[in-house]
This record gives sequence, structure tokens and C-alpha cells, in this order.
Amino acid sequence: MIKGYVYLVGAGPGDPKLITIKGSECIAKADVLVYDRLVSRRLLMLARPECELIYVGKSPDRHTLRQEEINQLLVAKGLEGKIVTRLKGGDPFVFGRGGEEAEALVEAGVQFEVVPGISSAIAVPAYAGIPVTHRDLTTSFAVITGHEDPQKNESTIHWDHLAQLQGTLVFLMGMQNLPLIAQKLLENGQKPATPVAIIQWGTRPEQSTLVGQLDTIAREVQEQGFSNPAIIIVGEVVSLREKLRWFEKKPLFGQRIVVTRARHQASELSQAIEALGGEAWEFPTIEIAPPTDSSNLLNAIYNLPVFQWLIFTSVNGVEAFFAELKKQELDVRDLVGAEIVAIGPATQAALEKRGIHIGYMPEEYRAEKIVEGLAKRVVSGQRVLLARAEEARNILPESLKAMGVEVWDVPVYKTVTGGANREELQHMLRAKEIHAVTFTSSSTVRNFVTLLDGDLSLLEGVLLYSIGPITSATARELGLQIFKEAAEYTISGLVEALLEGNNHD
Repeated sequence: MIKGYVYLVGAGPGDPKLITIKGSECIAKADVLVYDRLVSRRLLMLARPECELIYVGKSPDRHTLRQEEINQLLVAKGLEGKIVTRLKGGDPFVFGRGGEEAEALVEAGVQFEVVPGISSAIAVPAYAGIPVTHRDLTTSFAVITGHEDPQKNESTIHWDHLAQLQGTLVFLMGMQNLPLIAQKLLENGQKPATPVAIIQWGTRPEQSTLVGQLDTIAREVQEQGFSNPAIIIVGEVVSLREKLRWFEKKPLFGQRIVVTRARHQASELSQAIEALGGEAWEFPTIEIAPPTDSSNLLNAIYNLPVFQWLIFTSVNGVEAFFAELKKQELDVRDLVGAEIVAIGPATQAALEKRGIHIGYMPEEYRAEKIVEGLAKRVVSGQRVLLARAEEARNILPESLKAMGVEVWDVPVYKTVTGGANREELQHMLRAKEIHAVTFTSSSTVRNFVTLLDGDLSLLEGVLLYSIGPITSATARELGLQIFKEAAEYTISGLVEALLEGNNHD
């Protein structure tokens, strides 16, 4: 029998970017991914399409599988010769029962490896602005389970030692036992006014922090409705929170925002959102594909010297055009003599990256304004090559023709339906986990509505943002209400709209 290999991987406390590089590599090569409740679902997207996903999550009131069954599952899959990644919240060896899983694998003769993760014991306080150690306040910290094995005859927690430690105390999984924890610490000499922080859903958009003192915190938690998952921090370092809190101060904190761009373009918007404290979820509703018929593009490329103007309306158009140019063993020297028009700064940047000087870029990035600007520049009888999407509107070529210009309207690419996970998107919308959706083109709007299976009620309470008036008009035609439209029709403009919309709230 071929024996497989099991990776016991710590996924970190919730923010998917806190996974280690090695941990993400283990997810990507797994045949089987066994994951817990507190693991970010975004990490599951790193798995190969053929990877078997097995959920074994536990909550305080319900276990999908008992620990013994999880151990047996890992052994069975390993003995089948599979590469198994066991993905656990936080660190697998910090109250993660990873040691028990490792023991079961050793006994079965299955090879394994431990990939440590960032523990919630240090990461969650850090995201709340609480350092677990500080030179002026404490030089030690202890991590304690707040949920001891109920089958133990007596507690192994030395409350008298903890209360006298003079260090930071971090209790994991202790919300149910908070009254008991506070009582034991007080009984053993901890001061009633000792600062305490409760941090719920740490490192995620839902992160919420309650600060109080030891003798009243249990009552305050009940009044505020705090519940699992949460950690408890006891000690003077809690007093630093107001000064050091940084995560909640980010302008898009608490916002989970859908990015609908094609996957190869989504990173720019996603990175901007996350730099501002939001959580970007990429659901690519479109992908870029070659035009249905490439003969017009080939004909245009072999007739480049006849054109006085060459107009690019998007980065996609630039990339597709120059990819074909290279394929035909031609280069930028064949564009000599043509004035180059770029629609928008991103398109201009894509051209300049290829060493091409821009002759004209309109101040406003839509067809009507392009025509207005070109009317002062083109001369009747000139030839214009318009390199753009197959499904683009007709207003630009028709307006140019009305000026007496010969227009070659050449599709250099087309948009097709992207690989967005329909079920995941609908699940998140039903669970009210999505706060906003961004649209960067009419195609992203149309395909997004298709992903909803026509159920626009899923968008109740969700704010919709558009990159410009054409995209907004398409949204309205399909029954969507755009909350805010970018003043500048660029990704930067869309980010500004998100910021303005969040401030408005």
C-alpha cells in the first residue's frame, strides 16, 4: 500500500493573508483538504479544482466530526497515498489538538509534517492594538485554555500562580467560562480594576472589541452580546489599545467588497481595497478571450502603414493587439506615422510601457468625449484603426464616420463569462457577509446578474459601485441601483468612490 503524506498546517486567526508561504504551498498541492470552521474560505480557493474538500468544523454547540473521527480520516486518506493538508485555525499545536492528530499518524505509520501558523493568541490582540508584552508594563505573557477537557478529574490550571504572574493572560476558547475565569483570578488576588479586553472575530471585517475591568467584564459581555469566537486578554497592556489601535481606524475597515474584474486584472483593485482595511473577494464575472473572428485583426496588422490614427480604448485592447503583433513577428516600428490615442491613464500607461508616445488622451474617458476631442484633430478622408472589444458600443465608430473618416472597427478581444463561484457568491449574499460590489464594465454587471440567477433580492443592503456612466446605465437597465459612481472612470476613481461611500455611511 502506498502511503501518502499529511501536512498539519496553521491557517492563522482569520485574515487569509496571515497564512504562511509554506502553508499556502501545502494547500496548493493537496489532494485532500481537511479544514476547520475558523479557516477563511478564501484559503480554499488556493486548492486545485480537483482537490477533495472535507469540512470538519467544530462549534461550541455542534461538532461535524469528533476529534477521534478526524484522526481516523487523516490516517485513512494518508494510507490511500494522498497528499493531505489538514488546515487548522491559528497554530496546530496551540490548543489546536494537532498533537493528537500527529500521534495518530505516527501510530499508523503515515508520514507528516507540521507547518506552524500565526496563533490568535498574539495576532488578534495585535489587530486590536494590544501588544501582549511591553517593556514598561509586562515582560511575560501566558496563553491558557479557557475550555479545559471536561473529562479531567480536576483542573490543571494553577489560578494562584496566574493571578500573581504580573504578566498578560490570554485565554483562548473561554467565552462560556468567562464568569468562572474572572472569579478565579479575583479569588486568587488579581485586582478588580485589572483591564480586560474581549476581541470577537479578530483580524476579520467583523472584528469587535470590548474593553472593561475584571470585576465587571462578565456582565458587560452578556449585555453587549459578545460570543465565540473570541479571546480574552487580561493585563495592563489592554490600556494601550486606545493609543495603538490601527486596524479599525482604516477607512474601509469592516467592509467585505466583491471585485468582479477578470482574475488577471483584479489584483490592482483588490490590493487597494485591502490596503485601506477592507476585505476583497474576487468573483471574476468576465475573462478576456480572442475575438470570434481574428481575420479583421490580421488584415489590419498587415495594413498598419495606411492608418493615420490608432485608438486604444482599454488595457485589454493594448495587450491583445500587441500580443498579435508579436505573434506576426512585427513590432512598434510598424506603427510609425500613426497618431496614438489612449482612452484613460491605465491605457496610456500600458502603451508607454511599450515605448509608445501618446498623441492624445481625452479628459473624460467615454466615447462621447473622445469624439468631441477628436473632432478638432482628425481630417476627413483619414483612416482610423479602432482596436477594442468585440461587444463595444457603436457610438464611437459611427460618430467618426460622420466626420468623413474611414474607420476600421477591429475587435481585438472579447469578454466571456468568468470563473466566479456562483454558489459561494449566493451563499455569502444570503448570509449578509457582503457589504459592497464593484463593477468595472458593462460586461461585469451583466454577468454578475447572471450569477444571481435573476434573484436581485440577494443584493438587499449591499452597496453597488460603478466605474463610470456607461457601466451605471447598464446596471440600471438590469434593475440594479448604483450607490456611487466614480468621478474619474479609473480604478483609482472607483477606490475614491468606495472611500466616499463609506464616509457617507
